[in-house]
Amino acid sequence: MSELSLSAASQYVAGATLLTIVTIEFGGWFLTKVVRGQVPMTEFQRNFARAGHAHAGVLVTLGLVCLVLADATALTGALGWLARLGVPAAAALMSAGFFLSSLGRDVHRPNRLIALVWLGALSLAGGVVTLGVGLLVA
Repeated sequence: MSELSLSAASQYVAGATLLTIVTIEFGGWFLTKVVRGQVPMTEFQRNFARAGHAHAGVLVTLGLVCLVLADATALTGALGWLARLGVPAAAALMSAGFFLSSLGRDVHRPNRLIALVWLGALSLAGGVVTLGVGLLVA
């Protein structure tokens, strides 16, 4: 069995990404208060809180997998960084978009910060397309 070896760039991004899991845990704790009715929210806000939490967890996990895959490519420079950071950046942008666009009392629709969700979607697409192509031509 071969030993897993990460590049210095992937190791750095993986370490920083793993540290964000504590904030995802906090979000899970917060959601337990929401579902118990201890935090007053509209149905819209509850749905966006769930979406923000779910996107963060799934995309952070995918981001860690992408780091290992990025090291299996010949991608360097900006493309190498896009392959490594696209998905973790999407996790931060999308979850922030869901949470920040639903802040306030008695909110029933997103504010302008919903744009962060779409920026995250672009980051996600850029990262996975770059990585996918990098793997196919490696």
